[in-house]
Amino acid sequence: MQFTATEDIEAPLDAVFAALSDFETIERQALRRGIDVQRTSEPGPAEAGMTWQAAFAFRGKQRSADIQLVTYTPPERMAFETKTGGLVVNTGLEVVALSRQRTRVSMQADLLPKTLSARLLVQSLKLAKGGVDKRFRKRIRQLAEDLEARLQRSA
Repeated sequence: MQFTATEDIEAPLDAVFAALSDFETIERQALRRGIDVQRTSEPGPAEAGMTWQAAFAFRGKQRSADIQLVTYTPPERMAFETKTGGLVVNTGLEVVALSRQRTRVSMQADLLPKTLSARLLVQSLKLAKGGVDKRFRKRIRQLAEDLEARLQRSA
């Protein structure tokens, strides 16, 4: 099952990619939203192979996820692989300059069930795909608006 979203941001490509790959800030934002995130790889600059462990509540249960940055090619692309239970989620972020001050960010998430319970979860999401897709795009739009506002304040 796949979800996609595309948003345009009024900011230069380099600034957008730098903000999207500022993992320390993203970790703090996740903590404020109730997601316990811990980097499990060595501290240092962003690079492929970085890993995190996350704990969060989903459908009334505490869950955990292992996240790995599998592709990191600044200033264009990042890809993550997340494993939680029997579900693997491949997430890709692509950043494209539309002009010097306008950037398009595209995000894609592929859900790949590996167990029966994960297949049931994905099947229930497929039944509600319209609503789930709409919430996914809305959340990406909110993230883009927040990012644009933060970049305009710092400019």
